[in-house]
Amino acid sequence: MVTAGEAAWLALVAALWGSTGPFLRAGAAGLEGVRHRSRLRQLLGEIRFLGLSYKYMVPFLLNQGGSLLFYLTLASTDLSLAVPLCNSLALIITLVTGRILGEDIGGKRAVAGMLLTLLGVTLCLAAS
Repeated sequence: MVTAGEAAWLALVAALWGSTGPFLRAGAAGLEGVRHRSRLRQLLGEIRFLGLSYKYMVPFLLNQGGSLLFYLTLASTDLSLAVPLCNSLALIITLVTGRILGEDIGGKRAVAGMLLTLLGVTLCLAAS
């Protein structure tokens, strides 16, 4: 049985994971322009590009905070409920956030998928 507090923490994890995805994509724009001859210099150049970009680092750190919160929440929550709840809600939040930012989310099929995912999450919560 999941408590309301645990469900709230898991929803916060999903919000942190889901809302940061589109911002990470936007923050990484221009990465393909980093060009170096050797693989090592290419890797270091890409790390430098991303590490110095606040548009990438702020969502990245929020996403990692969500991962830390997820890890801490697993100590008191059933794993078979926490994982599907967080991942499915994160997917929905990613689609909604992407749509707000102007990304194409896929039309009616994406909306149908979100509704079916919400139904599944509701069934999981009701069964626990």
